[in-house]
Order: sequence, then structure tokens, then C-alpha cells
Amino acid sequence: MAFKFENLKVWQRAIELTGEIDVLTKSFPKGEVYILTSQIKRAADSIALNIAEGSTGQSDKEFSRFLGFALRSGIEVVSCLYIARRRKIIENETFDKLYNELSEIIKMIQALRNSLK
Repeated sequence: MAFKFENLKVWQRAIELTGEIDVLTKSFPKGEVYILTSQIKRAADSIALNIAEGSTGQSDKEFSRFLGFALRSGIEVVSCLYIARRRKIIENETFDKLYNELSEIIKMIQALRNSLK
């Protein structure tokens, strides 16, 4: 693997999440395409993108800043899941599965961030 981020377990999990979110949003109603579908996909992608961008050629302080962006994007995805469940777009089982995955990813981001201090 050529880039530092490719070896990070948190980045690998974030990439897996982007695939899960992509599959999930294919079942969203057409009326949500430019609203919730777009928002949740961009936020999920942003987790992995910020981890990657921050890890490459940056100082620990700068990497920590990008991990903060990734963390906030993770929280945004959680909020989107709540909205999707409230609008009855997703079932509780799907919500719980993705919520738990995001909880783990967010903990991993926080741990990585704390290790940089």
C-alpha cells in the first residue's frame, strides 16, 4: 500500500461504511435524491476523505484537525440516520446496525486523534 491512510483500520472501516450507505440510499424514495440521499452520502464519504487527506504529509496538529472534520461528518451521518428512520425510510434494524458501526468508527477516530497529542 502506497499511502499511509491505506493502512489505517479506521479509514478501512470508513470506506466500508461508504459502500453500505451507497447501497442503503438506493432504496430511498426519489423525492429524497437531492435532499437526504445526497446529504448522507456526502457526509459518509467525507469521513474517509478527511482521514486520508489529513494523514498525508501533514503535521500531527493538522492531521488532528482533519480527524475533527471526519468526526463531525460521522455525527452528521448519525443525524441523517435519525431523519431517515423518522421519515420511515429505514427500519430500526438497519438504523441500529449503521448506528453501531458509526459509533465504532467515531471511537476509532477519537482514539487516533488522542494518540496524536
